[in-house]
Order: sequence, then C-alpha cells, then structure tokens
Amino acid sequence: MTAPRSAAPPDEDLSRLAELHGVAMSYSPSPDRTVAASTVALTRALTALGVDVSTPEAVRAALDARERELSERLLPPTVVCWAGGTSAALAALPAGTGLRIETEQGETRAAAEQLPPGVHRLTATAPDGRTARVHLVVAPPRLPAPPGRSYGLLVQLYSLLSRHSWGMGDLGDLAELAAWAGRALGAGFVQVNPLHAAVPGAPTDPSPYRPSSRRFPDPVHLHVEDIPEFAYVAGRERVRGLLERAARLRESVLEKGELIDRDAVWELKREALELVREVPLGPGRRAAYVDFLAEQGEALEDHATWYALAEVHGSDWRTWPTALRDPRSAETARARRELMDRVDFHSRLAWLTDAQLTAAQRAAREAGMPLGIVHDLAVGVHPEGADTWAQQRYFAAGMSVGAPPDAFNARGQDWGLPPWRPDRLAESGYAPFRMVLKALFRYAGALRIDHVMGLFRLWWVPEGLPPTEGTYVRYDAEAMLAVLVLEASRAGAVVIGEDLGTVEPGVRETLRERGVLGTSVLWFERDWEGDGRPLPPEQWRADCLATATTHDLPSTAARLTGEHVELRDSLGLLTRPLEEERAEAAADTGEWLTLLARLGLLQGTSGGIGTSAEEAEVQALHRYLLRTPARMIGVWLPDGVGDRRPQNLPGTWDQYPNWRLPVADAEGKPVTLEEVAGSPRLHALVEVLRAAGGRHP
Repeated sequence: MTAPRSAAPPDEDLSRLAELHGVAMSYSPSPDRTVAASTVALTRALTALGVDVSTPEAVRAALDARERELSERLLPPTVVCWAGGTSAALAALPAGTGLRIETEQGETRAAAEQLPPGVHRLTATAPDGRTARVHLVVAPPRLPAPPGRSYGLLVQLYSLLSRHSWGMGDLGDLAELAAWAGRALGAGFVQVNPLHAAVPGAPTDPSPYRPSSRRFPDPVHLHVEDIPEFAYVAGRERVRGLLERAARLRESVLEKGELIDRDAVWELKREALELVREVPLGPGRRAAYVDFLAEQGEALEDHATWYALAEVHGSDWRTWPTALRDPRSAETARARRELMDRVDFHSRLAWLTDAQLTAAQRAAREAGMPLGIVHDLAVGVHPEGADTWAQQRYFAAGMSVGAPPDAFNARGQDWGLPPWRPDRLAESGYAPFRMVLKALFRYAGALRIDHVMGLFRLWWVPEGLPPTEGTYVRYDAEAMLAVLVLEASRAGAVVIGEDLGTVEPGVRETLRERGVLGTSVLWFERDWEGDGRPLPPEQWRADCLATATTHDLPSTAARLTGEHVELRDSLGLLTRPLEEERAEAAADTGEWLTLLARLGLLQGTSGGIGTSAEEAEVQALHRYLLRTPARMIGVWLPDGVGDRRPQNLPGTWDQYPNWRLPVADAEGKPVTLEEVAGSPRLHALVEVLRAAGGRHP
C-alpha cells in the first residue's frame, strides 16, 4: 500500500507555479494509475529552488513574477543547436533580432550557422530593445557508435585482488586485467564501478555510489609500487614494514575469509603516500604536476582544500565553523594558506591517481580493446562531501534524490544524494555537468551513466520526510544531452545509460536518437506488452549493453539454483511466504531454460566432460545474449568463476556485507586475479563468446 499523502491538495496558484518551475503535479507508478503530489512536496521543492511560497500572497507574487519573466525573456539561459540542424529557440526570436556570438575559440560570429562544436556565448538584441546574453551549446547530432560488436568483463574493482594488492583491487590490477582480457580473451572492454573520491572517515561509506566528489578519483585505488617516487623512499625498513602490513591485509581477505576493509587499506596507503611525497619530483615529473595543477585550476584547489579542512574539522562540512562553510570566504582563503602543505598533498594524490587511470586505459587500448575501460558515473554525491561544499549554489538544499513508490517498493526510496538545481545548471551553461564529464573522459573509453533517466527528471524527497512525500522535478533534457554528446564526442567515447526500472515514455527513444546505448538485463527482458514470456532474442534492441546480471542482482549461478531467494529469506527481506517466492523464482528460471532448450542453446557446451549442468546453463544464457542484436555483451566476472553472492543486496545496510566481498569461486573461496586468469570455467565461458562471433572485428 502507498503511504497516505498530505490531505490538503495544492491550490491553483501553487499548482501553476510548480508547473512553471518544472515541479511535477503527479506521477504514474503504473500506466493505469496517477498519484497527485502533495502540497508539502510542491512547497518544499519550490523552496529548494529559491521560490518564496511561505504565504498565499507570496505564492501569488512568485507566480506573477515567473509568468512575467517567461513572457518577456528572449531566450532561455542555455540554448541548444544540434550541428546541421536549427535551434527552435533561435527560430522563435522576433524578426530583425541581432545576434552576436563569441565562440570558445575566441572568434566573433553574427549567426549560429556553421558554428564549431562547443559552449559559446550568445547575445541577442531584439528590435524592441530587449537583450539576452546566454550560453549556446553546439553539439554533434549523435554520439559515436561503438566500433563494431564487442564483449567484455564487468567487475567491481575493489573485489578483484591480485597477489600484489594491498587488501583490495587497485589500478595496477585494473591495468593488468585489461591487458590480459584484451590479449588473451579478445575482450573489447572492462567495465568497473565508480572510482570517485570517497568521504573520508572511519567507517567510510563503502558504497561507490555515494562519493564525496565525482570530479576527482579516489587515491585509495592507487597501486603504490607503480608510483615512480616510491622506489626512492628513504628508510628501507619502513618500506619493508609497509609491504609486510599490505601482505597481511591481502592475506586476511584471500586466506582468512575476512571482508575487504577499505579503511584499513586507506590508512596503510596514506602512510605510504606521505613517505612518497617526501621524495622530490624530478624536473620532468615536476613540470607534469604543474601542468596538471594549471589545467584543473580552481576545481582541484577546492577539492584539495576540502580534504585538508576535513582533516582538521571532520568530514561533514555542514558542522565546520560558519566562515569555513563558504569556499569563497576570507577565512577559507586564510585556512587554505595555512594548510597549503596538506592542500598540496591532496592535489598530488589526485594527479597520481589520474596518471594511473590514464595508464590503465592505455594498457587496455594497447591490448587491442576498441573501447578499453568503461567507467561508471554515479547519480549524485554525498551531502557532506567536497562537491557539495565547493558547488553549494548548484545543489538543492534540504532535498534528496530517490525513487517514488511503485509495484516493487511501496515505500519508495531515498538515496541520500542532494540533487542539482536545474535553474542554476542552465544559468551556468551546465558547467558543473561539463566538468564532471571532462574529468571522466580523460581516461574512459566509454562511460556508463547510473540512472540515466536523471537527465530528464529526478524524484526529489524533502529531508526528514518519507520518499512517498516526494515529487519529480524536471531538467532540460535537451541541454543535458547536448552537453553529454558534445563532451563524449570530443573524447571519442561511447555512452551507456543505465535505464532499468520505471522509465517515462519517450526517454529511451530520445536517448537512442542521440546515440546513447541502453542497458538490458536478460531476466528483465520479457514481452511485457504481450504474454509476459521471455523476449525472443531477435526482438531485443540493438543499441544496448546486454548482460545476464549486474552488481545489484543475484549472480547467475544463484539465480539458476534459487539461492538468491534463500539469501533474502535469511535476512528477513521477503514480503511473501518463502514457498511463494521459491515457486515464482523457479517458474521464472524454468521459462528461460525451456526457451534455451527450444533454441538449441543448451547443446554443444564448452569445457568438456567435466562441465557441470550449472556451467552449461550459464554458457547457454550467454549464447542467448549473442543471439540478440546487442552491440555490447557484458560478462559479470564473478559469473565466470561461479561466485554465488551479490556484491550489493538492495534493501540492506549492515545485515549484508555490501561492497566488501572479494570475487570468490563456487565454494565461496576468494580467487585472485591470477587465479581468474587461469580459471578453466571462465575460459570456457569466454570461448562460447568467441566461437559465436562475439569478438570485435
């Protein structure tokens, strides 16, 4: 049952005001049902957008002001022009309006035609004297397509330890995995979890989807031995001690069954990195570091300043001394000067991590991968972190991103991530979004965007209220997509949108039009508009990454055996009797296996006489994926070694070790990267892909 809404419906003025600010009056959890937004949801969302709705008079005044603003303005704050096409906003200007365009390249133009791609400044002057100075985004009409069909591996990087890891998988392991997968397996890509910078402190939130910053990577992923200065650290006894402690951390996970302890890993790596910093940079290295500082500019200075201040005042900037909560205050500038040594330390960590991320992508491309590393962009950032401190004006205070109640979750969801303000994004020409994209495209062959529907709208939940009291707030999807297409095209990168779950009509079509691939997970691909049975492979969409499972879902082996139901039952997560859940899961799996048998995909299994029935079924499911027209086929790496456990179990917090499990075999024994590379089960699964023509050209 959906929780009761606030009793008082919004009045006409409030409803109209909300509509003019992109705040939705209702949502549809299913095609045949519409739920009205409450007055509380509307007023809290409008307040977060800077609109005074404290009294009926204030609402009336705000409505009058908004209607007057929209009727009088010549252009919206950001205008989009797709290359080779026309701009509806520019076409609607009064006859005789003069245009003056300052391009990114410093040129001045009098018309929008034939402008180079970029974010330019446009000044329009109408015959009646009205003027507008706005941002003009000129973008290619669509993204570059993947270079042929390819298959690749999906893995949570922290979960894959090598014999050289310091307690969790790192960027050295990523480079090694990519080089091996490209050369030995013919893989076209490796997709990893978000590697964004985390909020420091113990215990650190282990979820890679609640980062401190999406603009800079997390130095916990550094492979310390690959830093050139590490070889020259003074005091070899100290170095030996560090390596011995690293070995103990590694062995605790691989040999003793302990969970991955990110905090312990970071404590050890930070100690090593403090020693590394004492080694002077050579002239070439110093010049490269200076170039990085200049290129990243104020964004990096803010980022490093936040981490330096967090060492002194704690990781929640909202509890800092009042003056330090403002990144532009005189007190913050003074503190930055006083902490310059620590600011430099954190700036250098960003540089070192960027270099190793770039090296991993280079290793992937040198191994023959057409895409290389597929990075993941989280949907938002932690409210206490570096980005919300440095970019406060762009975030909606007092609101959190989530999901509305639906057939699968009657309570809705609150993800604890503050949303961007669409009005401030538009006024800036989407500068914060562009900055995030540019940062990731420095070392990504492709980018997965978590909850890509957020480019169109997000469910805003007022702090302190349940998700049922939220409402959708709309973004300028055309502008967001134009910026995405522009930056991805400049980088020559592919974009994959995670579009699972409830998607409003038209979103997938718009994304496909602009070249954004979707995500299709086998178990969810059914003929929902027909008989509900598994969707025949030829009816799948082509523009997608197709997989058997993801990090938020049961492993394929667990789903085939029904173990995922038993796990949820043991944690008290079932909402129906166990026998009902078992029966439904078995029926679901049975329908898929029946289809596989009918298509002849359970025959000719790879791996020889020793291949188990389970392995044969996993292979058959991947043969099925290859029967679809999907441009990309992803293999969940733990499936390749028989792992039974999900990396994340939605709906749990401390009941299940989310984001802390190493990749393990069918018996639950952790396996190293080296053991993965020698796994007959994984090689047999990949051979299915290669034999069926899944190899990129």
